[in-house]
Amino acid sequence: MEFNVKKLASDAGVFFSRAMQFTEEKLGQAEKTELDAHFENLLARADCTKNWTEKILRQTEVLLQPNPSARVEEFLYEKLDRKVPSRVTNGELLAQYMTEAANDFGPGTPYGKTLIKVGETQRRLGAAEREFIRSASINFLTPLRNFLEGDWRTISKERRILQNRRLDLDACKARLKKAKAAEAKAAAVPDFQETRPRNYVLSASASALWNDEVEKAEHELRLTQTEFDRQAEVTRLLLEGISSTHVNHLRCLHEFVESQTNYYAQCYQFMLDLQKQLGRFSGTFVGNADSASPAAATSPPTVAAATLPAVPTIPVVPTIVGVPNTMAEGVLNPNEVKPPASGTRRARVLYDYEAADSTELALLADEMITVYSLPGMDPDWLIGERGNQKGKVPVTYLELLS
Repeated sequence: MEFNVKKLASDAGVFFSRAMQFTEEKLGQAEKTELDAHFENLLARADCTKNWTEKILRQTEVLLQPNPSARVEEFLYEKLDRKVPSRVTNGELLAQYMTEAANDFGPGTPYGKTLIKVGETQRRLGAAEREFIRSASINFLTPLRNFLEGDWRTISKERRILQNRRLDLDACKARLKKAKAAEAKAAAVPDFQETRPRNYVLSASASALWNDEVEKAEHELRLTQTEFDRQAEVTRLLLEGISSTHVNHLRCLHEFVESQTNYYAQCYQFMLDLQKQLGRFSGTFVGNADSASPAAATSPPTVAAATLPAVPTIPVVPTIVGVPNTMAEGVLNPNEVKPPASGTRRARVLYDYEAADSTELALLADEMITVYSLPGMDPDWLIGERGNQKGKVPVTYLELLS
């Protein structure tokens, strides 16, 4: 117990001495051993890597799990070294609700059939999201977290040790400087001292005593310098390992991008398949709706069609007088379209638009064009003319002028 108390008192004394020395350095009252420029650059690079890794890690966690309470729950499970329970994604939950609603409305009704198809697509989207989150967590988040909780903690520990070694080295330098100053001063005073009245006793040489003190201080300085150099080399090697960390994080970033690309590609394909299914059975849905209710049979066809998803194709219409055969067959040839005698309007383009094929007209924001509609056209599209150029344009990209 006595040894522990003495050690505690000694450590407390060293701590206060270093704190005082550190404060004097900040105030410019004590000399400080400066590190070389390359070492300072390594320190700055390591701090920059740590700060940005923390920010990227936190924001990626928000991207994968926007719910803050769910993130806290997952964090606690990880700290307790327990498996995180499986959580239903929003897409899967929406699919469940749509399926239950279809069963209540009747799976044989047009609305029920559509709910089932859309719900199945939402379930596939939810499963794809779950796989993306799992892949991103393993291939991207885990390496970043391992760096912060492993390599960076080791670097921080060795940097603190280096800081203490530097403070000890500066203290030894100050002690040696004071000993040399006292030795020079002792050489100028008498080599004796008065110990009692009228009796002068020749004392040990003060110069020799301070000479021994100088040699002791120089020996401590050499030992402290060796420890500082050794610790500086260890810290330097760890800091230079940041380059390997960047290479590893670069590889993980490529894997994250690949996972995200596959996820969005799957989502896009799922939605294309759903759109094709809804477009293929749109006529069946309208027919069922008409036969299911007498009131629906008396309703205009445009009302029933308005309840269906928009399919980006030109509807097939019967031959109409004054309209080219290509339009009646569902294919628009801009060169054969003739503007009506009346009904043309000027329109200002709101946004840039890139034509999807030769039947459409590319648009530039703020330009003025002439637009008009033809019988049987999709109401979301108009015919646009700009000089000798002509083609379909989306209504949502235009501001119609009077």
